[in-house]
Amino acid sequence: MQVIDWDLAVSTGVRLVRPGPQVSREEARHAVAELRRLSREAEGHVQGFARIDGAAEPEAATVVDRPGWIRANVDGFRVVLEPLTERMNARRAQIPAIVGAVGSRVTGVEVGAVLAFLASRVLGQYELFLPPDPSGQAPTGRLTLVAPNIVNTERELGVNPRDFRLWVCLHEETHRVQFTGVPWLREYVRSQMTEFLLASDLDLGTLLDRMRAASDAVADAIKGGEGNLIDAIQTPEQKEILDRLTAVMTLVEGHGDYVMDAVGPAVVPSVAEIRAKFQHRREGGSRFDKTLRRLLGVDLKMKQYAEGASFVRKVVGEAGIDGFNRVWGSPATLPTHAEIKNPELWINRVIKAPQLPTANGHA
Repeated sequence: MQVIDWDLAVSTGVRLVRPGPQVSREEARHAVAELRRLSREAEGHVQGFARIDGAAEPEAATVVDRPGWIRANVDGFRVVLEPLTERMNARRAQIPAIVGAVGSRVTGVEVGAVLAFLASRVLGQYELFLPPDPSGQAPTGRLTLVAPNIVNTERELGVNPRDFRLWVCLHEETHRVQFTGVPWLREYVRSQMTEFLLASDLDLGTLLDRMRAASDAVADAIKGGEGNLIDAIQTPEQKEILDRLTAVMTLVEGHGDYVMDAVGPAVVPSVAEIRAKFQHRREGGSRFDKTLRRLLGVDLKMKQYAEGASFVRKVVGEAGIDGFNRVWGSPATLPTHAEIKNPELWINRVIKAPQLPTANGHA
């Protein structure tokens, strides 16, 4: 039994996504080649500054168009949702066949529509969860850049294309260094996501309650409220798990923003102009666009960048980059939500307190 009709999600997303900017074939070839080259260049800048040892050998980024980004994310979703799919299959007898069939198609269309919306906005990502290769091995991750969106954004902002492309690469390359240089981090995120999914209430009555809550969230977002689908469909147990997951993602996103701006002045001459214009763009958009961003939790992600970067700046300012890097010691040294908002709490707990155990159990 499928939780989501993935083929329908892909076809819906590809059908609904807006076309990218008009570029000549030569311009497209140049953009792809430069993004691949700059992604390799960014690795050296990030590694030299972040000082996270053990990162995997760099590989040139995978450069995709908008439909390619949709297909890649559907592949990633299938991997992430596999534990929930297995549970649903185990309980197949409890769910009427017609409910399962119709439900998977409805969610397929919904997922496709969401991906179509996001596919014209995402500049790049480090894909953590990929399908196994032909040998059965799960790849560690993949740095992906969405060329049409990068070209479109640099045009809208009126910034130097080479500088902007390297600036984007610095952020995404930081994620590659984080997740390959900190051996336990990827599995920690995966385990939290699995725990979150398996904490779902799957009886029909509870699912109907969740659907009503989701409808209320949509109505609230349209009216300009703070409602979003993520909060609406959670169980109390899931809220606790999501707090931990949100805290770690706030850390890695904020660290990515901090590194791209800290490295920037030396290698991206127009970094100050890019940051100012990009921040203004993040906060803009039509009312419809803002409503969708709020509803889908995109605004929450923007808040994560700011809070996470502020946390990193404060800690590095007091303890230096090596002091900050104690954050990668083990799950016990990750900041909580409260500590991200008040970095002094984390500094007192981790930097100034007796050394906490690392991921292998040693101090």
